[in-house]
Amino acid sequence: MHLHPVILCGGSGTRLWPMSRGGYPKQYLKLTGDNTLIQQTALRLRGIKDISSPIVVTNTEQRFLVAEQLREVKVESSAIVLEPVSRNTAAAIAVAALIAMRDSADSLLLVLPSDHVIAGEAAFVEAVAAAAQIAKDGYLVTFGITPTEPHTGYGYIRAGAELVNGAKTFAVDTFVEKPDAVTAERFLADGGYYWNSGMFMLKASTYMEELRRHEPEIAAQAELSLDAGQRDNDFVRLDAQAFSACPNISVDHAVMEKTKRAAVVAVSDLGWNDIGSWTALADIAQRDAQGNALIGDVLTDAVTNSYIRAEHRLVAAIGLDNVVIVETADAVLVAHRDRAQDVKKIVAQLNEMGRHESVTHRRVVRPWGSYEGIDSGDRFQVKRIVVSPGAQLSLQMHHHRAEHWIVVKGTALVTNGDKEIILTENQSTYIPVGVTHRLLNPGMIPLELIEVQSGAYLGEDDIVRFEDTYGRVAKA
Repeated sequence: MHLHPVILCGGSGTRLWPMSRGGYPKQYLKLTGDNTLIQQTALRLRGIKDISSPIVVTNTEQRFLVAEQLREVKVESSAIVLEPVSRNTAAAIAVAALIAMRDSADSLLLVLPSDHVIAGEAAFVEAVAAAAQIAKDGYLVTFGITPTEPHTGYGYIRAGAELVNGAKTFAVDTFVEKPDAVTAERFLADGGYYWNSGMFMLKASTYMEELRRHEPEIAAQAELSLDAGQRDNDFVRLDAQAFSACPNISVDHAVMEKTKRAAVVAVSDLGWNDIGSWTALADIAQRDAQGNALIGDVLTDAVTNSYIRAEHRLVAAIGLDNVVIVETADAVLVAHRDRAQDVKKIVAQLNEMGRHESVTHRRVVRPWGSYEGIDSGDRFQVKRIVVSPGAQLSLQMHHHRAEHWIVVKGTALVTNGDKEIILTENQSTYIPVGVTHRLLNPGMIPLELIEVQSGAYLGEDDIVRFEDTYGRVAKA
C-alpha cells in the first residue's frame, strides 16, 4: 500500500481575524500549543505506518511559510504544489492524485486540511487504518465525526449499510448541508448522522476516474496544469492558464455527493475541531474556575465565561460575561461569543476600504526573515528588520525613498552601490535614492537592524529588483 498524505493549505481563515489574515492565515499560527496547526497536522502522521512524505498544496505567496514551518519540525515534504489561483479542493486533490500515481497506480491519498485540531491521535491512526482497508477496494472514504451537540455550523453525513462488520465503516446514504437548529436536534436524536470532517481517504486512480465521470473539465485542466508546470527545487509550479480554467468546486460537490462509491468511517474519540471561529477555539481552550480562557498578559475582575487573548500588551477586562477579546499589535477584536462568527463582516469592511489589516500583520514574514513597522509619519517610516542566518534580500533600488540602516544585533554584509561593507552592532549605513543595494546575513545568528525610510513615497511597491534568491524577478 502506497499511502500519500495530502495537506491542503488553502483558505484565509477570516473568522479568526485579527490573528488570522489573508497573507498569514490560521494554519500558520500557534493557536493551540507550541506548534502551528500545519505543523500539528504534519506531526500527526508520525503514528501511521508505511506512509510517504506529505504532498502539500498551497499558493505561491505562502510557499516559504510552508517550507519553513515544516523545516522547523523536521518534516520533509515530497512536493509543495503551488496553485497560481485558488480553485477549491476538487482540483487541488486531483493534482495530488496525479503526482501520487507517478509513484504507484495503487496509491492511496490521505487528504487532510491543514487547520484542524485533533486531540485523539490514537483514534486518528486507528481511523486511518480502517479507511485504508476499504479505500483500496475502490471506496472514496470520508471521516465522519460522531456529533456531541446539535451543531449548525457543520455539514452532516447520513450513514447507510455497514461495509465491514464492527469496523464502523458505512456506505454513505446522503450528504446533508448545514442544518438549522431543529433539524440538527433531530439528527442527534435519530442517530446515524455524522459531522463531515473534510478529511478523506481516496485511491488516487478511483478518485480520478470518478472526477473524469462527473467533472471532466477539472480532471483535464488539472492534468494539463501539472504536465505544463515546472519543478523549482521543492516546489511544483502549476501552469497558470490551465489551472485557472479548472471550475471552482469542492471535492464534496464535484465527486463525493455524486459518486456511488462514497463511504464513511465513523470516529467518536478523535477530539476533532476545525476551529472555524473564536467560539470554537474557546470551547477547546483550558478554562479557569470562572470559565475563562486567559492567554497572555491578561488581568480580569468579575469576568466570566470569556476568551481573552493578549499577543503584545496588557489587556484588562472588568464586569464582562461571555465575550471574546483578541489583541494583536495593530487590531483588537471585542465580540459577544454568540456573535464571534460575524467577524467576517468586519473583514469584508476592511477589504472594501482597502485597509491592510485584513491581509497583513504589523510584522510581515518574508522568505528571508521578517519586517515590522515601528513608527511612521509624513515622509518617514521606521521598521525593525530581521534576516535569517545565510539569507539575503534582493538586489534592489528605490525611486522615491532613501534608507538608513542601523545594526542592533548580528552582522550585515551590505552592497551599497559599487561598494560592499561589513556592519556589526551599533554601526550604520545610508542608502541614497536610486542607489542599488542589498542586505545579506553572513553570520550564524539572526541579523536585526532598524531601517529608517524617508522620501516622498514609501510604499512596498517602490522596489525594482535586479536579482533575487526567491524567484521574485520576472524572467525575460
